Amino acid sequence: MQISDRQTTLNNHSLNKDRTASVSRTTGETDVQVELNLDGTGKCNADTGIPFLDHMLNQISAHGLIDLNVKATGDIEIDDHHTNEDVGITLGMAIAKALGDRQGIVRFGHFVAPLDEALVQIALDFSGRPHLSYGLEIPTQRVGTYDTQLVREFFVAVVNHAQMTLHIRQLDGINSHHIIEATFKAFARAMRMATAIDPRRAGNIPSSKGVL
Repeated sequence: MQISDRQTTLNNHSLNKDRTASVSRTTGETDVQVELNLDGTGKCNADTGIPFLDHMLNQISAHGLIDLNVKATGDIEIDDHHTNEDVGITLGMAIAKALGDRQGIVRFGHFVAPLDEALVQIALDFSGRPHLSYGLEIPTQRVGTYDTQLVREFFVAVVNHAQMTLHIRQLDGINSHHIIEATFKAFARAMRMATAIDPRRAGNIPSSKGVL
């Protein structure tokens, strides 16, 4: 086989790889199921019992072109904290499972999303090393019934279990809903970039170390 034919075969193998995952996580506080397809078309069915979180999961799906099914039940009669966090944990686990050894992916992603007056920048790296740098300044404690402190907790959970580095920077914004939604949209687009298959990688791990 010539080199060009071999490269084509490797690239086709990477492109045809099934990048789906199904993860269930049950604790004394929550029961969460997540199914996703990284190479989807943006179909989403989110039912967490937290309407604003469902809305944000729809943003991840629609703008990341990830097919996403999330079903969660939890002790929301206490507050939304446990369910919000555990959805983030399970989503992170599903992302990691779907990526596998991260062979052939672009690895890095970035996006700046405007939403009216809000402007949020995301930069991320599927590095295998969890780190969150969080720079949102959300002016109100709640959006509807959703505690805005839970935005950070959600991303902490995703980052730790997807094994990724994530930087979130708020460049502008005064409306809490706009700031949060711009964050999720930028995250989705950056993740879409980072998880895309790089045809020049020929199925190799995107690291000089040979492993992530």
